[in-house]
Amino acid sequence: MILHDWNDNDCKKILENCKEAISDKGKRGRVILIETVINEGQDEHGLTGLKLAMDVRMTCLLNGKERSEEEWKKLFMEAGFQSYKIYPLTGYLSLIEIYP
Repeated sequence: MILHDWNDNDCKKILENCKEAISDKGKRGRVILIETVINEGQDEHGLTGLKLAMDVRMTCLLNGKERSEEEWKKLFMEAGFQSYKIYPLTGYLSLIEIYP
């Protein structure tokens, strides 16, 4: 729960640095995130409301945001990653693996 504190440009820079670190010297690793993924189509109404309320807080207090899967994917691809997988952990949080 780090990237939700940052705007898209800063997240992209953080992810680019992560990609560089895991791709050093021919090695390929992965980045693992624990973040919120807004999914209005699958989440229960109350859970979506909680995620959107947190989005408002993040925007007002830190210039950050909660993101949908499409928004996460856009950031990952812009930072140079090739693929990702999302695994729900709890109703609120997901584990996200990103691969160079």
